[in-house]
Amino acid sequence: MSGSILVTGGAGYIGSHTTVALLERGFDVVIADDLSNSSEESIERVKALTGRHVDFEEVDLTDIDALRKVFASYPISGAIHFAGLKAVGESVEQPLRYYRNNLVSTMNLLDVMAEHEAWDLVFSSSATVYGDPEVLPIPEEAKTGATNPYGRTKLMIEEICQDAAAADPRWRISLLRYFNPVGAHASGDIGEDPTGHPNNLVPFVMQVAVGRRDKVMVFGDDYDTADGTGVRDYIHVLDLAAGHIAALDHLEDGCDVFNLGTGNGASVLDIIQTTAEVSGQEIPYEVAPRRAGDIATSLADPTRANEKLEWRADRGLEVMLRDAWKWQSKNPWGFNPPPEAD
Repeated sequence: MSGSILVTGGAGYIGSHTTVALLERGFDVVIADDLSNSSEESIERVKALTGRHVDFEEVDLTDIDALRKVFASYPISGAIHFAGLKAVGESVEQPLRYYRNNLVSTMNLLDVMAEHEAWDLVFSSSATVYGDPEVLPIPEEAKTGATNPYGRTKLMIEEICQDAAAADPRWRISLLRYFNPVGAHASGDIGEDPTGHPNNLVPFVMQVAVGRRDKVMVFGDDYDTADGTGVRDYIHVLDLAAGHIAALDHLEDGCDVFNLGTGNGASVLDIIQTTAEVSGQEIPYEVAPRRAGDIATSLADPTRANEKLEWRADRGLEVMLRDAWKWQSKNPWGFNPPPEAD
């Protein structure tokens, strides 16, 4: 693929790790990010890690004229689209904001890509599109039915991409349904740095381990699982980043969909106990009632990606949490210390 890859949301957690993988493969990268939930410091660290230049444009994708200026400034041949609002609870409270931001930004991106004849797209979707699964592990053919506005935006964007590809055969689109990305770059220099209150379990546990928070809340211990707590398919962010490279390498005409996960499950208590082991820190926790909308178990069937993309997630839970702890212990307050403790 000639030209640059546009990475929308490239200053964020998965975007920054994927940018490292792209640069290490020799791609030229342009990052477009509005920095609403990320830090420009992550881009500086990506440059330091790889020894390569990265072009960066601070832009809101809902502003189509600003996006057009980006495409006019660089020889963009394809895009990996991470940018979007992503907190499930917030999406329930602010549904219109989520629909407006996530859908309009994607339609603008598709429009401007078509204007510049950049037809290659990898989209950051989510296992949330499956809702409460009827079969485990979950294959791509499983029934979809997101249970919150965030998940519905992912599902709608998948449908928009499928319709665009059906209407114009020049599109080559890969929809990647992530399960639960965790971990960090092995250097500990980039990692997950959520703004405010973490929405995901592992960064919350890491903040307890490093002393930023007092305890982990375990929402429900009466699920039909081995220890009663929710089970999820966790995937190392570096394996996930490699999945994006594999998707770029294997793009075909039309629109295809792939699960990116390990097929293995870990419970909330597994995460807490393994983090205590790798960090050497006590992780206090308290059991609270279940949260509305939470499900017992979610596991990927990654067979399709294993076979068609020639990709496999091979890092285990201990490595995931060890790398996450290296990041958190090296950067207790994330990219921009010292903040005020909340």
